[in-house]
Amino acid sequence: MDFSGLDEFISAQKATLKKGPIAIIFVEDAVEVESTLEHHLALGFKQIFVLAQKLPGLAEEISNEIITVYYDPLKKHAVRDAINTLMPHMGDAWVYTCFNAEYLFFPFSETRNFAELVAFHAEERRDSMLSYVIDIYAGDLNAAPSGVDRENAYLDKAGYYALARRDDKTHQPKERQLEFFGGLKWRFEEFVPYERRKIDRIAIFRARADLRMRDNFTFSNEEYNTHSCPWHNNITAAILSFRTAKALCHNPSSRVKISDFTWFNSALFTWSSQQLLDLGLIEPGQWF
Repeated sequence: MDFSGLDEFISAQKATLKKGPIAIIFVEDAVEVESTLEHHLALGFKQIFVLAQKLPGLAEEISNEIITVYYDPLKKHAVRDAINTLMPHMGDAWVYTCFNAEYLFFPFSETRNFAELVAFHAEERRDSMLSYVIDIYAGDLNAAPSGVDRENAYLDKAGYYALARRDDKTHQPKERQLEFFGGLKWRFEEFVPYERRKIDRIAIFRARADLRMRDNFTFSNEEYNTHSCPWHNNITAAILSFRTAKALCHNPSSRVKISDFTWFNSALFTWSSQQLLDLGLIEPGQWF
């Protein structure tokens, strides 16, 4: 099902917009679109909305399972504006957002689906979940000059750190809020603007009519931006992303200076949540 824009989509789908969990996937280019959709369809979302200017050819079994809304994901504030436009119409549905060539993993995601994940999280009185964007990248840029190679994808097994997120007015640390850094954005920081270097996103959240997303993937409700409740650690998720690798290989200033993404802390990505748990990149909290 296709719609010419967000207004038409909202008008036609008012009732079904509230049926979650919902995945909203922004398609910026033609890279790994089908594999992204296939991965998230397997996680058990009730609905997947794809926001894109155009889509490459997709297998029929995938195209039949998604709703496409024609939208420019590259314009300024594209994600923030789209989410905030949809927000008042999604009731209290659980929502997940990502881009193409990104893949969601959470503890035990091979055997538990997304609905089970957020159902447990809601029982913990949480309305949002911290997600880390973990860079994956081609192990051989000569063989994959785009930086994207699913069969030979690597990630950094170390080099991640956190800093306190400070209030803009008081400059004091915010309670239970941290900003996380690492991966390609840390190792090649000279090519990445400072405001784009953090790797944390509140990519999983429960919609509320009065909630607003900010440009940096945080929300107007400060509790949504916390990494855990006051009592114990909560579940965290990871989005394994080729997006930074794509950008570094595409941008003229970086592509001529980077010949290899791998270093001594690179590890072949096994496409399993257990590897991410073992590396400490996701947290099961009290969910066993």
